[in-house]
Amino acid sequence: MSLKILRMMIIVLWLSSGASGASEKLNVLLITADDLGVQLSCYGDPIARTPHIDELARNSVRFQTAYVSQASCSPSRSTMFTGLYPHGNGHYGLANANVGFQVHEELYDDLLPNVLQRAGYRTGIIGKLHVNPEKEFQFDMRQGKGFGSRQVKQQVQYAREFVNQPSDRPWFLMFNMFDPHVARKRLPDGGRGPQYFPDRVEGLPESVLKADDVPPWSWQQIDSPAQRTKIAGYYNCVHRIDAAIGMLTDLLHETNHWADTLIIFLGDHGPPFARGKTSCYEAGLRVPFLARWPGVSESHVSNRLVGSVDIYPTILDAANIEIPDQLHGRSLRPVLVPSDSVDWRKALVAEFHYHGAAPFFPRRAITDGRFKLIHNLRAGELLASPSVDGDRANILAQQLSADHPARLAMERLQDPPEWELYDLKNDPIEFDNLSNDPAMAGEAHRLKQALRDWQQRTEDPFTDAEFREKIETKYQK
Repeated sequence: MSLKILRMMIIVLWLSSGASGASEKLNVLLITADDLGVQLSCYGDPIARTPHIDELARNSVRFQTAYVSQASCSPSRSTMFTGLYPHGNGHYGLANANVGFQVHEELYDDLLPNVLQRAGYRTGIIGKLHVNPEKEFQFDMRQGKGFGSRQVKQQVQYAREFVNQPSDRPWFLMFNMFDPHVARKRLPDGGRGPQYFPDRVEGLPESVLKADDVPPWSWQQIDSPAQRTKIAGYYNCVHRIDAAIGMLTDLLHETNHWADTLIIFLGDHGPPFARGKTSCYEAGLRVPFLARWPGVSESHVSNRLVGSVDIYPTILDAANIEIPDQLHGRSLRPVLVPSDSVDWRKALVAEFHYHGAAPFFPRRAITDGRFKLIHNLRAGELLASPSVDGDRANILAQQLSADHPARLAMERLQDPPEWELYDLKNDPIEFDNLSNDPAMAGEAHRLKQALRDWQQRTEDPFTDAEFREKIETKYQK
């Protein structure tokens, strides 16, 4: 065989394989769980029993350090739909705060389902959207209004119906579980009762944990029967979503979509307890993050610093859609295989602005994986919220001695200094603020510079005091 003929054969084979690959777009399954931190057995939690999520983790890349953009539901989810931090997309607080939080109008066409639909995808969402304006999201199928449902069997049935629709188009499905968010019962007078976690819904989980089965949160160190009852309920909700993940993975296998579906699974922020949700501490920002990209990812545990801001560009990359330059995140493709040579971010940033309509307490947090710096932009001006979703840990902390570390940590949550610095290796619960330690001045300076660089690169407007005043005035009730 002549060299010329051999070259022609190679070109023909290359073109045919390339044409085949270009026409076969991956399906995308984006799974979120409301208020889910790293309380999973695959992340080393000693209480959680999550065999189905653990099995998905074994078949995925499990990122050890993953942050949401903001530990509040709507802002966090706005990042998944735009690839921008809330300071860039405009969704600074909750969609139901009734003060007008929403993504900027110029981003409507670039919302994730809208981009995918134009690229030929069927788009669907099950459960919570909670990003304004909802009418601008172009989903072909939507099941579940409001915050969604804990009836995971019904949710999986909706997913089955969507996946099985006769079509030759690839699909994008966002599957949102309401667990482990708190619940509240309506009272006869029209009010709402105290927050709680439903232990069992439609027989799930089969085995229920009680107060005596769980310790207090390490990052609170506040112990009471009522507190541990809520913690046990939280784990019961986690076990319910584990059952849902088992049903979803079974569905992908049964429909022969396991091999052609990109799966991303994460929590939208940490648990709804003080120093978790709505904070910039690890219990609020750090979430489980699993990614499985058939044909690309190699299952392993990764120490790369990733975030929810990377979801949008990753999905566009998997769908062969050009990734816009102005995004704040990056496609995860380079870090889905173990490699020491990949050029990846050396620091990971998150932020906070609002939860509800008040207080407006902007913060920024940056970590290099070992050290963590928090900037409280309005320290000394007003107090931050001391709790979330009815958690009473801050009140119980007042019963401790004045110098007790847990009490001091709770007080710092509400009235923090401008800067906080933590050594996450030696102090993973962030009790010991090292910002005034002369021995840590070098680390503080390095992270402050990295934060300034990130703020300049992402055009963070909240560095401007006049802009902050304008925003507070705009969203006052």
